[in-house]
Amino acid sequence: MYIGIDDTDSRSGMCTTYLVFPLIEEIRNHGLDLIGYPRLVRLNPNIPWKTRGNGAISIRVGKGRGKKIKVGEMQGEEIFAYERGTHVFEEIDITRISSYFALKDENTNPGIILSPVKLPEKLYWRGVREIVPIEFVEQILRRYGARWYRFKLGRGIIGASAAIAWKRRNYTFELLTYLPRGMWSDDRFVDSKSVVEMDKNTRWTFDNYDYENRYVAIKPNSKTPVLFGIRGLIPGELMRAREMIKSTPYNSWIIYLTNQATDDHIVRRKIKDVKPYESVKILGTVSKEPKTIEGGHVIFAISDFTGEVECTAYEPTKGFRDIVRQLKLGDEVEVYGGVREEPFTVNVEKMRILKVAEIRVKLENPRCPVCGRKMESMGRGKGYRCRKCGTRLGEDAAIYGFLKRDIKEGWYEVPVIARRHLAKPLKLMTVRRENL
Repeated sequence: MYIGIDDTDSRSGMCTTYLVFPLIEEIRNHGLDLIGYPRLVRLNPNIPWKTRGNGAISIRVGKGRGKKIKVGEMQGEEIFAYERGTHVFEEIDITRISSYFALKDENTNPGIILSPVKLPEKLYWRGVREIVPIEFVEQILRRYGARWYRFKLGRGIIGASAAIAWKRRNYTFELLTYLPRGMWSDDRFVDSKSVVEMDKNTRWTFDNYDYENRYVAIKPNSKTPVLFGIRGLIPGELMRAREMIKSTPYNSWIIYLTNQATDDHIVRRKIKDVKPYESVKILGTVSKEPKTIEGGHVIFAISDFTGEVECTAYEPTKGFRDIVRQLKLGDEVEVYGGVREEPFTVNVEKMRILKVAEIRVKLENPRCPVCGRKMESMGRGKGYRCRKCGTRLGEDAAIYGFLKRDIKEGWYEVPVIARRHLAKPLKLMTVRRENL
C-alpha cells in the first residue's frame, strides 16, 4: 500500500516531512512495516499558491521481507525499513494525523491518498512541471482504486499523487533532524563552523554552506520542526555527516529518498513555446545586453529563430549577477530557469555559455598617410580628416582590435543561498551513480 500526503504546512511553521513519524506509528499499530526509504518529492517550484518548498511525502507499507536498513530514529528508537514486502491494503484511520495540519493558514489545503498500487508516472511528471487540475487527479485515483481525503480545498492530493507516482530514476537523499514538538517555536542553534567542517570532510554531500555569502544552507529560515537537513548521494555518508554537526539537541531524524537536485522540473523549449509557471532550458543568442534595474535585478534578453524572451538574475542571486553583467550581444547561451507570469521573464537558475562573441572595438583613430598626424573624426559614420593637410579617410581606416572578455565558455550557477530544491548543482552534473 502507498500513502501520500501534501500541503499540510504554512509559511510560518510546521513541515510536511514531520508527518512521517506519526505515519510510522500508525502503521506499526496495524502490524505493518515500512518498505524502502520514505520519499520526499519536490513539485513545480513555480506554483503561485505553494507554501514553502512545495514538497510532498510518500511511504510504501506492507509486511516486510528481506534485508532491513536503518533509515532513522524516532525519540531514541531506531526506525528500519525492509527492502521489499508483501502486498496489503488495509483500512487505516490515517486522518488522525490531521491534528498536525496548519489548517488555519488560508493557503494550506491538505490531501491524503492511500493507494493499493503505484500510481502512473505521468502524475509525477505533470506535477513537477505543470499546474495540474485536481479533477484530473481524482479521475486517475478512481481508476486505480485509491482512497483519498481532502481538507478544505484539498489541493494536497495533487502533490500526494505525484509523490506516490515518482519512480526512482534520478535521485538523491536528504537526512532531516527534528526538534521535540514543544520546541518548534523556540530559537535554535546550528554551529556554522561545524557545518563548514562537515562540508569539507564529506565528498558527496552538497549545498551545505555558501562560502561567498557565509550562509548556513542546512538550516531552515523559518521555525519549523526541522532543525537541519543534509543532502547527499550516499545514506551512509549522510549519517556520518549528521554526527559532525554541533547544534541544539534534537530527538528524531530520518533519511528521505528524494528527487531534489535532479533538474526534473526542467523542460527544453523554443522561445515561442515558453509558458508561465514552468521551468525551462532555452538556447539562444544575447539580443539585449544586461541592464541593472531598481532593486539590483539584472535583466537581459536572448532570441532564437522563434522569438525573444527576457531573462532575469534577481538580487538574491548575489554574485551570479556579476557574471550576467558581462554578457554581450551575440553571446550564445543556454539558460535554465523558472518562468514568471508578471513580469514575463525567465528567472535564471543556471546558465551555460556556449560561445563568447568576438566584439570588434576601435582602439584609436588612424594617422594621416600624407603627413603622419593623427586624424580626427568627422562624426559617427562620416570617416576621418587630417586637420593639417585636409586628407580624408573612411571609417575602416581606424585601428581596430577585439574587446578582451573575462567571461569564459562553460557553466555558471546561482550561489547556494539562492538555489532551488530541484536545481541540479554543477557539482553533480557529471556524476554517474555507478561510479560512487
